[in-house]
Amino acid sequence: MKKYYKLTLSAGLSLLFLSFFTACKSDDDFATIDESKNGQLELKFENGFEGVGGIVLNATIQRSDLGQYFNFSTLKYIISNVELIDENGQVFSYHYNNPDKGAFVINQENAKANIVYVQLKDIPQRKYTKLRFGLGINQSAYLMGHDGQAKFWNEAKQQGMTWAWASGYIFAKLEGKYGQEDAVTPYKNHTGNMGNVVANGTADLYRVVELNLPTSARVSSKIKPSIHIMANLNHYLSGEKKLLLDKSNDNAMGSSPYMVDVTNNLSKMFRVDHVHNNEAPQN
Repeated sequence: MKKYYKLTLSAGLSLLFLSFFTACKSDDDFATIDESKNGQLELKFENGFEGVGGIVLNATIQRSDLGQYFNFSTLKYIISNVELIDENGQVFSYHYNNPDKGAFVINQENAKANIVYVQLKDIPQRKYTKLRFGLGINQSAYLMGHDGQAKFWNEAKQQGMTWAWASGYIFAKLEGKYGQEDAVTPYKNHTGNMGNVVANGTADLYRVVELNLPTSARVSSKIKPSIHIMANLNHYLSGEKKLLLDKSNDNAMGSSPYMVDVTNNLSKMFRVDHVHNNEAPQN
């Protein structure tokens, strides 16, 4: 018993020393940042329920603040216009208003170990402290027409993120079942703009999300940072405005007042959990 205790203590001290050594690496241990060159960066989106964990489609059930049970059979949303803000306040815009190169569908069906990966290339080598992105596609990009976004439009269409009866993108597609005792009644909530919101006199559901990074993302020739973003889908019905699914809204599409509330809730569901600065860039 004493030998086991000594061995465990020794191993514990070794692990503690190793953790301390790793945590105390100085900037000299990282590659020198050369702002004349570009690097790579990765975004990792993890969809889940706070207090429950990752979402398994058709299986994971959550209870809203108003006591309603619900799940997801479909969980998809579009992000675009990624911007990185460095320690000096400089902003790098990643293919801004260019959906073909800078828009992505975050589809829970494609999650690997509950994570959907987005790879960004040609990122200036800097230390970034903030992240911004759009939830949906803004009007300036949409009004470029088909020629300016044919590639992404076709991709979004294949993934069911465009309207079948109107021109425009679906920004977030939430489908599943709900109920007061159990999740049994089907629902479909699709947020997004249909055409020109000014000409149509409809609400613009595009939202900009800005997140602080707990540690800087250090893009360099030898480091490809990985920013781990948590999306807490509790916000869907239990966000800033508490929502209740019923017959009046369980098949809601577009930009009705209810969908404005859903959009505002979803825009607050993101936070950066951590940043990894130990990923090696891929050639």
